[in-house]
Amino acid sequence: MADHPMSERLADLAKRKEEALAPGTDRARQRQHDRGKLLARERIDLLLDPGSFHELDLLARRPSDSGYEDRPYTDGVVCGWGTVDGRKVFVFSQDFTVFGGALGEVFAAKIHKLMDLALKVGAPIIGLNDGAGARIQEGVVSLDSYGGIFYRNVQASGVVPQISVIMGPCAGGAVYSPAMTDFVFMVEDTSYMFITGPDVVKTVTGEEVTQQELGGAIAHAAKSGVCHFTSADDASCLEDVRYLLSFLPSNNLEEPPVVPTDDPVDRLCPELRDIIPPSSNQPYDMAKVIEAVVDDGEYYEYAQRWAPNVVCAFARLGGHVVGIVGNQPMHLAGVLDIESSEKAARFVRTCDAFNIPLISFVDVPGFLPGVDQEHGGIIRHGAKLLYAFCEATVPRIQVVTRKAYGGAYVVMNSKSIGADLAYAWPSGELAVMGPQGAVEIAYRREIEAAEDPEARKAELVEEYTERFANPYMAAERGYVDDVIDPAETRVKLVAGLELLRSKREELPKRKHGNVPL
Repeated sequence: MADHPMSERLADLAKRKEEALAPGTDRARQRQHDRGKLLARERIDLLLDPGSFHELDLLARRPSDSGYEDRPYTDGVVCGWGTVDGRKVFVFSQDFTVFGGALGEVFAAKIHKLMDLALKVGAPIIGLNDGAGARIQEGVVSLDSYGGIFYRNVQASGVVPQISVIMGPCAGGAVYSPAMTDFVFMVEDTSYMFITGPDVVKTVTGEEVTQQELGGAIAHAAKSGVCHFTSADDASCLEDVRYLLSFLPSNNLEEPPVVPTDDPVDRLCPELRDIIPPSSNQPYDMAKVIEAVVDDGEYYEYAQRWAPNVVCAFARLGGHVVGIVGNQPMHLAGVLDIESSEKAARFVRTCDAFNIPLISFVDVPGFLPGVDQEHGGIIRHGAKLLYAFCEATVPRIQVVTRKAYGGAYVVMNSKSIGADLAYAWPSGELAVMGPQGAVEIAYRREIEAAEDPEARKAELVEEYTERFANPYMAAERGYVDDVIDPAETRVKLVAGLELLRSKREELPKRKHGNVPL
């Protein structure tokens, strides 16, 4: 009896799939491992829950009439969906062993399809980038294909979380897709991003620079701010991506995951009573304040290496996710400058887009003065943070720990720009500016006319400090809702968040606002 026709077809299918699952050459795969990098499918296996991956377009490749002899299945990118901690995600993983991970028409069409599907069902999109940019042989078709990805990045922005993981080269126009996503991870020593490489830089400017110096993980994490998280290797990077996802909802219509905690919601933090130094000019570590207050002392810092004068972090209070923005007195006295304003503004807008309540810990002496800052646009950049807080509709709570001077205090989530609740510690100093500067301006003539100008100045500074450098005038006027014992900070925040859980606020109907970019 002859074999059933289906048997032949199943055998053919199995052969095709076997070929598709092992693209590239043995030599190419070995070179990837020799560089300390994982293969495209190995990365997916580490990222997703075991056995949860469902692949799309496994058998996609260039058409037979395309004129190309080389027509490998998958066309250099693995696409599909699976789960992370049981929650649905979509992922594409560029395969450096096929065409060097370069993007062509079929490659891009697979990513377009994946992104469209993710947007329809409301699940995060994770891109594992390891490719050489546009496929030169396909010319303008490749460029048009990139445009399709960029367009979808923007359509998905604020709707589903988008995470870019740079695990190898990402150069030229390819960098703009990660730049428009919500979070960028990079692997130290093996990944890099730049518009133009070292050779072009040397030709045009005469500067000699390595790939890592120009666009490596540390360069982008510490200098450009393009990269938000760095990891030592592929495996730890993918584990970090899984951890970040634990703080994010699947889409903008859902709430972030709630994780039960054994940390009591009524736990006091007595160590915070002693954290503020005797002198207002002495620094302290705002990270220790955050650690004392949040569940189990655990938080995940965003863009840790860039603009360290402001701390941005995801954490939990009473099991619920919060986004924290705090001035860091350990760096530049916690002032706001161009970079810290941009960093905090981006973080605030991300939290607001994905229904994550915002808490600000304020110890800010003002905006950083200087010619470079003014000419660099500190007015415009500082306005980004102001705009971000003003448009945020999630629950918002402010805690003033020490200095809260001038416009920088207003910008840091004050009641006047829409904070729902505001607290101050007894050490809070809410004023137009610091006592020293205020006295020098307001009492300049009186000081100059005094028999002992320095002594008179010291007296006036003491008077100003007693009168203004405290939180009580603000409390009298309702600009802060309460002056609290620092030890009660966690209790107050948890209670406030519980109160605000049902907050509903709508922005005025409009096409979109005009952020001061």
